[in-house]
Amino acid sequence: MKKLTLLNGLTAAEFLRDYWHKKPLLIRQAIPDFQPLLSREALFDLVRQDDVESRLITHAKRQWKMDSGPFETVPPLTQKNWTLLVQGVNLHDDGVDALMRQFSFIPDTRLDDLMISYATETGGVGAHFDSYDVFLLQAHGRRRWRISAQDDLSLVDGVPLKILKNFQPEEEFILEPGDMLYLPPHYAHEGTAMDECMTYSIGFRAPSYQELGEAFLESMIDTIDLPGRYADPDLKPARHPAEISSAMLSRIGAELNKMRFTQDDMALFLGEYLSEPKMNVSFTAPDASLSRSKFVQQSNKAGVHLSRKTQMLYRKPYVFINGTSFEVVQADMETLGALADQRKLSAHALALASSDVMDALHTWYADGWLLLSGNEK
Repeated sequence: MKKLTLLNGLTAAEFLRDYWHKKPLLIRQAIPDFQPLLSREALFDLVRQDDVESRLITHAKRQWKMDSGPFETVPPLTQKNWTLLVQGVNLHDDGVDALMRQFSFIPDTRLDDLMISYATETGGVGAHFDSYDVFLLQAHGRRRWRISAQDDLSLVDGVPLKILKNFQPEEEFILEPGDMLYLPPHYAHEGTAMDECMTYSIGFRAPSYQELGEAFLESMIDTIDLPGRYADPDLKPARHPAEISSAMLSRIGAELNKMRFTQDDMALFLGEYLSEPKMNVSFTAPDASLSRSKFVQQSNKAGVHLSRKTQMLYRKPYVFINGTSFEVVQADMETLGALADQRKLSAHALALASSDVMDALHTWYADGWLLLSGNEK
């Protein structure tokens, strides 16, 4: 297996075996000579948009303040100790999306987004922990990281951020552009800008089982089928009218226990749930959508690729895209699975695609989920 500079010369399998969910890894020059993919001005332009999730964090006179975007203006660059957090930048820039895709040795079902943290000197968000794995790539300037494996994760009361009450740093690193730090979930850390700096955080989804359980049960409402109605032909006179009887509990419990969920039910739920776009994501249809025949003609010349906002997953025989699902035959699964894995299809692959696949691709194109190669969205 190929060793990756991105992982300090480890293979993906070695990293997952020895570090993932287990311990930190400092990687000097994970991306040598790395330069920011977005300028400071471009980042500030993003936070003016309604469809970009952003937060502004300031710390002065021992007081923390957090505001949510969009922001027409940000504090002066000469003002120390403020941080701008911009979520999901991969949804808005092809270069940032391509950088995030370098982490595809982690399944797409786990990959969440790339956040950019811009900070002036001494800026940061305090000592905290994340509930998910994260790679912290330094893009500009220098940031000092202090980290700890401490078990005490109690938080300060009365502040708008989840700041650790008793942070006890055990290690300290200064990261320069191209350096990267991996941290597993619940690992305490504090990052402080030593000068104007930008840090790219590649984060991973880790939904709680409570969240998954609630969403799963909600998704199954329309599929539950429990015929019949409660009846008690053997009812006896009530000695205590307000008491719920054991007979009623047993009869209703027996009927509810007839509900069974199959692996297909789980697969359909997970595929739709994990591919569902976030609330702030919207797609833009082509200004002048091509007819199916014109689309086939153009795609057979240039190929197609998924919009950077599209999430596409599969589990045979199902394909999931942006919260929808459908069942496909094996031959079509090979084509659509390749599209999901590689996020693009060549003109050659499309020339071999079935009519059903081309119908689906044309529909996704018209919805803005998929683009002809050479177009950007």
